[in-house]
Amino acid sequence: MSERTVTPARRRGLADEVADSVREAIFDGTYSPGAQLREVELSRALEVSRGPVREALLRLEREGLVRTAWHRGAFVVELSPADIVELDSLRGALEGLAVRLVTERADERDLAEVDTAAEAMGRAGDAYAMVRADIAFHDAVYRAAGHERLREAWHAIRSQVHLFLLTRVGLDADVTHLPAEHRELAAALRAGDTDRAAHLFGEHRAHAFAVLTDGHTATPSPGPEQWESE
Repeated sequence: MSERTVTPARRRGLADEVADSVREAIFDGTYSPGAQLREVELSRALEVSRGPVREALLRLEREGLVRTAWHRGAFVVELSPADIVELDSLRGALEGLAVRLVTERADERDLAEVDTAAEAMGRAGDAYAMVRADIAFHDAVYRAAGHERLREAWHAIRSQVHLFLLTRVGLDADVTHLPAEHRELAAALRAGDTDRAAHLFGEHRAHAFAVLTDGHTATPSPGPEQWESE
């Protein structure tokens, strides 16, 4: 029987660092949707061998940020109409449950974290920073829900939602209304008004969906009242 070995920790750590760097470059606009990610160029720029780069690209593909094509290499994902519809519907289902849980059982510490995340949006220096702050706000909402598996489900689509919002910014550069909109969302959660919070979160998603689908109306996502009736 041959002796088994484990993958060296440094190699895994290096691939993580490469994935972090490439993800950051996608999120700050260095690599826009559709851009090719060439292993040789990334290896040279990051001063690592091609092995960790290849592993990092596979990780980003699992996150939904990168797609690979045979004989063509890796590319930053361009969201298709079907991608947009699926992300919107899944995000709506997850947020419906999160909103209900936050309004029912979040404590002051949880709500203060949501408030802080909403206020941080007003200090964003550009559209890319605004999207980061938007994602951070929703991170805070899912933490406040106090449901670990729900939070894990959010993290499974988090990078794709980030890409969704970046795509929206590319089509609708005016994001100046977002800080006030998120403060209103936070206030509804703090008030414990489940129906109003669900309505506002639904409108928030529907506007982004409409921008990405050229004015088409989003299919209503399950709200707290629908969860309760099931």
